[in-house]
Amino acid sequence: MPNVAPEKIAESYRYCREVARREAKNFFYGFLLLPRAKRDALCALYAFMRGVDDIADNPARLDEKKSGLAKRREEMDAVLRGEHRAEAVWPAFCDTMERYSIPPRVLHDLISGAEMDQTPRVYETFDDLRQYCYCVAGTVGLACLHVFGFSDPRAPELAEELGIAFQLTNILRDVASDLEMDRVYLPREDMLRFGAKESDLRAHRFTDQWRAVLEFQSERAWQFYAEGWPLIRLVDRDSRAALWALAEIYLGILEHSATNLASRDCEVFSAPVARLSTARKLWILATARFQWNGEVNVLRIGNRDGRRTGGSLVGGRAG
Repeated sequence: MPNVAPEKIAESYRYCREVARREAKNFFYGFLLLPRAKRDALCALYAFMRGVDDIADNPARLDEKKSGLAKRREEMDAVLRGEHRAEAVWPAFCDTMERYSIPPRVLHDLISGAEMDQTPRVYETFDDLRQYCYCVAGTVGLACLHVFGFSDPRAPELAEELGIAFQLTNILRDVASDLEMDRVYLPREDMLRFGAKESDLRAHRFTDQWRAVLEFQSERAWQFYAEGWPLIRLVDRDSRAALWALAEIYLGILEHSATNLASRDCEVFSAPVARLSTARKLWILATARFQWNGEVNVLRIGNRDGRRTGGSLVGGRAG
């Protein structure tokens, strides 16, 4: 979007900061630890992604949502070619994309993930689900990585792994609410492995078999955290505390979900949604700012891996 007045770009960033402050319940805490320019860039990315999610999740007819997502894709391509669009998010978005050399294909893949959600899908294998997780969350990790800054060629793969860990955490947290939207993000092969029936889940019968499925998914998420955690040491130094805080918040949500599952009198339809309190997030923020230590979490994750029997869960290989 060339020839945009600096004051218009600044106004756009102010708009994006307000969207992130209002909507990014978890991400915004990590943003606060970044230098101002990087913080603003992540707010611009978040505001764009929030707009995509709002189209995908609104109560409009299916054809309207599909049309809205297609239009969003066309608008993004147009502004990146330099065409003018009046919506407030675009100047900051384009400035961020150019300033941090973010590949547009990453955002195309994110929109594809939103399109996948418009038709109820059956995920036969974890590889199928992993592709969805990449589109809706791995892409976020890759886009953020360019803002964080990196030079190690291993970083993009690790950013994708950590993004998938975040999405698996969301899936475990949101089983009940996703079901209300006719969405089941659990591989059919894992249901068969533990003898869980989808009809029981849809009838709100939380059986021991379903508990086993969700515990299995929890272990899989832990392994993705273990795979992606070394990324924190590979991003630019001024971004490490922010990334640590984001990962720590999502790891805390996963631990909360696992605690719920471990309680024999608890089930996904009656348990409170796993989330961290504001006080806990502020504690993480303070720890990240002054004394974060990535190795603590590596040991924490590694100890879980040591207790697991069998092979890897990543990529659909049963453990």
